[in-house]
Amino acid sequence: MPTPVDDTSLQRDETPAERYDRNWIEVLQELRVLQTGTQILTGFLLALAFQPAFADLTDGQRVFYLVLIVLSGISAVIALAPVALHRIVFREGMKGAIVGYGHVALIVALVIVSALLIGVVGFVFDVVLGDAASWIASSLLALAVVVLWVVIPLVMRARRKGNGS
Repeated sequence: MPTPVDDTSLQRDETPAERYDRNWIEVLQELRVLQTGTQILTGFLLALAFQPAFADLTDGQRVFYLVLIVLSGISAVIALAPVALHRIVFREGMKGAIVGYGHVALIVALVIVSALLIGVVGFVFDVVLGDAASWIASSLLALAVVVLWVVIPLVMRARRKGNGS
């Protein structure tokens, strides 16, 4: 297994403008990854409504389905908000603000997408196996999201700061 690189030894010789440009490119790459996954989930959800078995859903399952559709739409809007901001303030010398806005939008979108992922898994397990299986699958996925998306990154950040880096 490769040893992690100590980023402090790789300090970049760049101006603030160059740093903002690099950070904006990184935000855009992360937006692309997030948006692709969200689009796949949205397509899956939208296709469900046109399946013959959709008529067999309970009222509660239909409401939950619509909540998932709304979460999907909200996540797409939030994930695209930094791009819209960039277009509107293009060439206004606001790259630092755009990068900061993009950072916050990505975090919020990740939270919403995590709820969407957990919800879709719960929904499918509910329809296929029932309520108990839905809660188990959703809980396990929620645990995986918290550990992989929050706990491990925070532990890594704390270790880096603890090493005086």
